[in-house]
Amino acid sequence: MAKTYRTVSGTAFDLANHLFLGLFAAAAVLPFIYVISGSFATDAEITKRAVFLIPETFSLAAYEFIFSTSTIMKSIGVSMYVTVLGTIVNLFFTVTMAYPLARRSLMGRNTVLNLVIFSMLFGGGMIPTYLVVRELALLDTYWALILPGAISAFNLIIVKNFFQELPPGLEEAARIDGCSELGLLWRIVLPLSKPVLATFTLFYAVGHWNDFFAALLYMNDPEKWPLQVLLRQIVLLSQAAAGDLNAMDPNFVKPPDQSIKMAVIVVGTVPILLVYPFLQKHFAKGVLIGSIKG
Repeated sequence: MAKTYRTVSGTAFDLANHLFLGLFAAAAVLPFIYVISGSFATDAEITKRAVFLIPETFSLAAYEFIFSTSTIMKSIGVSMYVTVLGTIVNLFFTVTMAYPLARRSLMGRNTVLNLVIFSMLFGGGMIPTYLVVRELALLDTYWALILPGAISAFNLIIVKNFFQELPPGLEEAARIDGCSELGLLWRIVLPLSKPVLATFTLFYAVGHWNDFFAALLYMNDPEKWPLQVLLRQIVLLSQAAAGDLNAMDPNFVKPPDQSIKMAVIVVGTVPILLVYPFLQKHFAKGVLIGSIKG
């Protein structure tokens, strides 16, 4: 094998790239490390030290305050239920709509695509959406958190583009063997679409997990609040020097407001972060393949 020699300018360029990417990575990771450290810090340390990565005094007071309420585990279960069911509904409707739209011979295809694009630019608004949800008797039901956003127009277009790029010869061979359209979708198209499906599974799941505004609008029963809404309420209660005092020890000392906020970020973020490693290998490939052409 021939030996490769690097020029001085090439080496300097590589060093500059590594330095830039290292600084960029640090800018992304260090704030999250600070948030985790701050959630375990005490009031005095947060007041004394503006920025730190390792707390001097390890304290679980913020997490004790958050988990002192008896409804926190139920809210986590609600968020998991809405995230899983909502993601399944999203993928079902996205795939079943994108698959026929990927067929150029479909009658009225361009009209439907134009309507989809129109919905990306103009929405009905919060009040009309609320009225529709109320008239459908979805208030205080988990379906109110799922059905109004069952399909993302942007994700639909990307998935449609991905389906269009699949080799037509595979579908023709399947039809010759007597495969129906549903069989073609289930046995040929979906197995070849794992990258894009994994990508938008993550997109939809993160959207459901982080959503709290829809629950504020449609969920009046505190027993049905997802995690994000409950965490928001805990932050508000801590700022008002209140809390679920019945579920806490009478000698419990209220932790600092800033520490509670950081602990809330950790509790709300870590569970969904644990899903990413399982989908990482498909993530970039799915987005890039589906966005090459329209």
